[in-house]
Amino acid sequence: MVPQDGRNLYCEVHGDRGPWVVLLHHGLGSTRAWGSQIPALVTAGFRVLAYDRWGYGQSSPRPDFPQDYLEREPGDLANLMNRLGLRRTHLVGHSDGGTISLLFAALHPRRVRRMVLIAAHIYGEPTGRTGLEQTLARYQSDPDFRSTLSAIHGQKARPLVQNWLGRWLGPEPADLDLRARLSEIRVPTLVVQGQEDEFATPQQAQDIAQGISGSQLWIVPGCRHQPHQERPAEFNQRMVEFLRS
Repeated sequence: MVPQDGRNLYCEVHGDRGPWVVLLHHGLGSTRAWGSQIPALVTAGFRVLAYDRWGYGQSSPRPDFPQDYLEREPGDLANLMNRLGLRRTHLVGHSDGGTISLLFAALHPRRVRRMVLIAAHIYGEPTGRTGLEQTLARYQSDPDFRSTLSAIHGQKARPLVQNWLGRWLGPEPADLDLRARLSEIRVPTLVVQGQEDEFATPQQAQDIAQGISGSQLWIVPGCRHQPHQERPAEFNQRMVEFLRS
């Protein structure tokens, strides 16, 4: 646990040599989401920092998700890196974690070597709202899904689902448009999205890749929102090759 502003962040460090890679999980995820990536990165000669963001997994609970929570979280990452002595790192972020990664790269370009964005979002789409509504319905009707989230987040699972989904599905408009920020990023970036992502159209990934100069785009056929879990071997190979470039 790493204390930070009156709360604790659960962290895992893997590997003992090589460049750092920080992993940032998705909106209902935790460090467990990277079970296939951590050993692949360590074997490839990287050191890995994975952490449960505030409110997730074994980190301290959080009371809510304010409208600008994504814009605030790069500060948590910067503070965590400072406490652990990480000057520069690669970033690999999924969904919310991908959006946080690109915001961090815009704010701290000298601290990021390369970046892999998986299903990051920079603006709202009707597809995304439909996917979130389906997630809420699944949580309400599927006991296995509830059990899975409880195993990951413990007693925080129910308020986490309610608060996070409430942020995006609540009556207050969930304004998000980060397209103007993309031109600030000067970090080599691999943009990844499943062709059949249930939370965003491929246009979202195309816009990210177009907005970040010199980036690479990989639309993964037959994949949904989590290509790194759906096709781990293929994803890991592409990720390692890109980070080594």
